[in-house]
Amino acid sequence: MVAKRSLRKQRKRKRKKRLFIALIFLLFITSLSYVGYEYMMGKQESQNKVSGDEGSEVSLSDMSSKYKDEFKGVDNNDGKTNVLVLGVDQRENETPRSDTIMIAQYDENGETAKVASLMRDMYVNIPGHGYNKLNAAFAFGGPELMRQTIKENFGVDVEYYAIVDFNGFTQIVDTLAPNGVEVNIEKNMQYKAGDTNIDLKQGTQSLDGEELLGYARYRSDSQGDFGRVERQQKVIKLLKDELVSFSGVMKAPRLMGTLQPYVDTNIGSGKYLNLGKDFIFNPVNNIDTFNLPTEDNVWNARMPYPVGLVLQHDEQKSAEDLQEFLQ
Repeated sequence: MVAKRSLRKQRKRKRKKRLFIALIFLLFITSLSYVGYEYMMGKQESQNKVSGDEGSEVSLSDMSSKYKDEFKGVDNNDGKTNVLVLGVDQRENETPRSDTIMIAQYDENGETAKVASLMRDMYVNIPGHGYNKLNAAFAFGGPELMRQTIKENFGVDVEYYAIVDFNGFTQIVDTLAPNGVEVNIEKNMQYKAGDTNIDLKQGTQSLDGEELLGYARYRSDSQGDFGRVERQQKVIKLLKDELVSFSGVMKAPRLMGTLQPYVDTNIGSGKYLNLGKDFIFNPVNNIDTFNLPTEDNVWNARMPYPVGLVLQHDEQKSAEDLQEFLQ
């Protein structure tokens, strides 16, 4: 009798174990299907927008193999990932212009994140081309020449690059925050030239992707690029908060699909997924930011045509400042 009861208990435990395993497997399959579906939907929506605008937008993915072959950054496996982030305004039959130049660092061990913004008009020595504005390096030789320029002038090497089309930025924001991102706008901002039309009012507002891009790119005031860099860093922190929220985590797969047509990067899929997973599930409390050159080490200077007005600086101090911030 005792043996029969023991046998029934064992069978009951086995049934519970099989049921538990079946539920875990079902949850895994459901999650995998959700991630795959959301990723493909985000990718399809972005590709439709790229191809459906009468050719005025060009997918950065068309250039990715060229840049990947040329880029010589090497991961030194120190636990810190340095990514050269370039925001470009890509238009058909035009050389992309890099208006945003950043070095983003994520420390996997310390779980810290840093963003150094490099002013595009800094006067630097571009290998093989002489002195010019920093953003000219991208026009001359893409992300590899930008990597070489940063290494030669500031003693900092980057391991990866990520080129983000400004058109993709609006899609990213609208996917992550369909109801807009709440921003405290410091002043009225109006600017119109070509396809750019910025019209924002002072005060707290919810901005959609296009409006938030205008806020981040605005520089038609006395602060110029310094004000724009501060706003860009502010936007990064706001988007980080959206991303690590519960709704942001749920939208992560679709966001990754949305990104693909607008981002050219040499970060492999495995590294990309690991960084994304770590950043979402072990979010940093704050992103440290830094501007180069610093306010105490910069002055305006005018160089002969075609260079024009530049930001001059003490090169040695700039190198020491950037190295100290990142190391």
